Formats: sequence, C-alpha cells, structure tokens
Amino acid sequence: MNSFENWFCASSFWGCVTRKRLLPWLLSGTELGDHILEIGAGPGAATEELRNYAARVTSLEYSHEFAVGIARRIRSTNGAVLRGDTSALPFPEKTFSSAIAVLVLHHLRTPQLQERAFSEVFRVLRPGGVFLAFEIQDSWLNRVIHIRSTFVPVAAAAVPVQLAAAGFSGPDIVFRRGAFRVRAVRPARSNP
Repeated sequence: MNSFENWFCASSFWGCVTRKRLLPWLLSGTELGDHILEIGAGPGAATEELRNYAARVTSLEYSHEFAVGIARRIRSTNGAVLRGDTSALPFPEKTFSSAIAVLVLHHLRTPQLQERAFSEVFRVLRPGGVFLAFEIQDSWLNRVIHIRSTFVPVAAAAVPVQLAAAGFSGPDIVFRRGAFRVRAVRPARSNP
C-alpha cells in the first residue's frame, strides 16, 4: 500500500465508516458462526468490531507493522493477530465458520493469486461456512489512489465463476456506489 492508503485506512474517519456503514451492509443477513477469519486486517479498522460478532476472531495481515500495531492496540481476549499471506493461508483445513476480506483482493499482484486466495479461503472454511468480501470497482479514481501501490482490480463479472471453480456454492455479488459485496458459501456436504 502507498502512504496515502496507509494514512486513510488508519484514519478515525475510515474506522467510523467501516464500523457504522460498511460492516452492517457487508454482514447483513449472514450468520458468521463462532470463529471468523479476518483476511487483510490492515491497521484494524474492522478488527475490534468483528470481535463483537463471534466468540473468536483471527485476524491475518501481510504487513508486519500493521499486525504488531493491531496486537498492541486491541487487547480483547477473543482474538488473535497473525502475519500471513492471503494466497497461502497458514491454517489447517476447515478451521473457520466464516471469512471476511475488506478491500484486500485488489492488493494481490495477479488475478491468479486472487483465484488462489479463493481456493485457500474455501480450504480453511468449515462446511456451511460463508465467505464475504468487499471490493472497489476499476475506475480512474481508484487507479490514481493506488499509484505506487498494487492495484489489480477484481473483475466482478468473473468472481462467481472463480468462486464456483474453488468449490463455493451460491456466489452472489451486490453492487453499491462504485464497490461490490461478494458472498459465497462452502457447501455443507460434498456432492458424491
């Protein structure tokens, strides 16, 4: 991420928008279960709020600096913060009841890594587990914001196909003001 993104994502403004607007919309109508995987926690705009939704939240962040900052700042006992890569999740199969990625996928360097991330999320979700993601659409403004940063726009039209290829059922995309929400479920049972 570039310095503007680091500043903005750590701002109290973004934290407030995330807690009061983004998360309620992203999570609406979804049963998250007892153990949430927060993918790409960044500076932690959603971390503390997510810990109100489940008995346990594991937050994964690629940046060592951000991971250490979250661990220092948030002292609740129902969570853990780890440094790791979204495209190679450091967890055993079927660990989590849900996984949430807010503005993470476009920071993966290639569409192939995005697809690999979908497969990894599928692998670590329990049967019946839900995957939720929030992403921005490709636009000149988003490209400017991401100068000197990784910005590989997620092709919303391709996401249902990519999620189905990873094993998810019922992939759903809802658009809202230059962004979109992704929701998919790991089937409760495999087809014979």
